[in-house]
Amino acid sequence: MTTYLSDTDLAARFGVVRQTIWRWVADGRFPKPIKLSTGCTRWRREDVEAWEASRLEAA
Repeated sequence: MTTYLSDTDLAARFGVVRQTIWRWVADGRFPKPIKLSTGCTRWRREDVEAWEASRLEAA
């Protein structure tokens, strides 16, 4: 089963404000979200975890 995360979930996870998540997306530094419905945009947990793993490998 796919788990989806909101921008609020991600902001809490990374210790940033929601706007930072959207800025990362706009800059191409974070996975693109999926629009589930009008007003409901989420990120797949596995995409976020893969992004985290790639950041750890690069460090």
